[in-house]
Amino acid sequence: MITSHLRKIRIVLSIIFFIPTTFVLVDFSGLIPTGVVNGILYFQFIPSILKSISYFTFISTGFILVFILTILFGRVYCSTICPLGFLQDVTGFISRKFKWNKKKKKFEFLKEQKLLKWILFFIPVLLFVFGFGIGLNLLDPYSIYGRTAGNIIRPVFIGTNNLASSILASFQIYSVFPFDIKTFNIVPFAITTAMFLLVVYLSFKNGRLYCNTVCPVGTILGLISKISFFKIVIEKEECLSCGVCEKDCKSSCINSEEMVVDMSRCVGCFNCLQSCPTEGIKYQFGLPVKKSSSNSVDQAKRSFLISSAVYFTTVSSIFAQVKKKIVASKPSTVPIFRKNTVSPPGSISIDRFNSICTACHMCVSACPTQVLQPSFLEYGFLGILQPRLDNIAGFCNFDCVVCSDVCPTGAILPVELEKKKLTQIGIAKFVKDNCIVHTEKTDCGACSEHCPTKAVHMIPYENKLVIPEVRDEYCIGCGACEYACPTKPYKAIYVEGNETHLTAKKNVEKEATPTEINLKEEFPF
Repeated sequence: MITSHLRKIRIVLSIIFFIPTTFVLVDFSGLIPTGVVNGILYFQFIPSILKSISYFTFISTGFILVFILTILFGRVYCSTICPLGFLQDVTGFISRKFKWNKKKKKFEFLKEQKLLKWILFFIPVLLFVFGFGIGLNLLDPYSIYGRTAGNIIRPVFIGTNNLASSILASFQIYSVFPFDIKTFNIVPFAITTAMFLLVVYLSFKNGRLYCNTVCPVGTILGLISKISFFKIVIEKEECLSCGVCEKDCKSSCINSEEMVVDMSRCVGCFNCLQSCPTEGIKYQFGLPVKKSSSNSVDQAKRSFLISSAVYFTTVSSIFAQVKKKIVASKPSTVPIFRKNTVSPPGSISIDRFNSICTACHMCVSACPTQVLQPSFLEYGFLGILQPRLDNIAGFCNFDCVVCSDVCPTGAILPVELEKKKLTQIGIAKFVKDNCIVHTEKTDCGACSEHCPTKAVHMIPYENKLVIPEVRDEYCIGCGACEYACPTKPYKAIYVEGNETHLTAKKNVEKEATPTEINLKEEFPF
């Protein structure tokens, strides 16, 4: 088998996978059709598994092909398909170009941290079994990169677009349109940045240490790659024990002294094949080798994992009591506290959504009205970073199902538009003491004008004034009323999320006629 070009082929394939994945995560113009988005994200491992658990279709079978590829060729997912893996390779490449890092640009064999690796694997799995997705949320490589792209790279793209739009407009060229970011979430951004910097630091210092110690996908695929058909092997007869391959192994899995390759940690980068001065190291077909292993169970480990899960569950229940307070600048009198935040239509319930969503922020990037925003403690501690509807930033478009079409995990199930129009994700609550009709004795009605189902309608009040009233049976919780309400800092009308989504009645009195809201106006009424 000719192996001299394997590294170049791997790099080309990595770029082919990386660029489209990044583009769909930073696309703010809706240029990519949702069907194409699903195709681009087809091979992402954990999202594919979660989607198959929610509903098994062809588009959710990507993880099966990843398993097959791993059995055949080893961890090619980690070296070729995973966007975070590509990001680490780029980081490592840059680090070796710095003069201060010249002496440390070579790697060395490191002993496998088996205990730490399996602890970091089983904790997310146990939490998922208990109904909490925070473990996968924080450690899934695709989701980490998704948040990095959405919260760090995407704003750079938008800034570049807006700068280009401004420059072209000065020449009376208006082919590029500016895009306004409606809100900035500092805590989710800080958490995303911290995780990104951690991965970058590890790749700067130790190559693929994250992939082989922290990443749950790397752990499970590493276990399978031990029995892969094609492997990196050292030909002892031809090996000079020069150690060049070990120094170029970014997985630190080649022990040149003992002439052994740890295939569970090898990510198939093929750097060793290119660096070997002889033909002492090869990538070739080889039958699985059975090794003795102990089946004994460490009871201390089991107790630690169970107690950790119980701990996180308890912490979640404590932090879930933290209520979201709406803050603005213009004074009104009655603070607003939500019992439940609002999860996206198609998520079925808050509990189900929290258990499956990995917070990759694909839906956040794709949402045309920017109503989907990363959460902090709105879902409780174990739902951190997962998307929620923020009606201060936007509203759920009556005629839109984009989030359900692009969700790669099945946390947001595909929903038909007509069904979505009757899906009650929450119910609007009216606070009379904040309404300017009551406090300032003036006309308003912005909430009613923008309600697509006319669940909010105006009734007689005082001196020929009319004031809002909410008919719960027609309300779908889209938040158009809350977004349009002009009162600050506390809204006169807000949406209380439903823990389990319900079905609203169709308003036959007045057909739903969604009103176009000017997103650029401060008070759209």
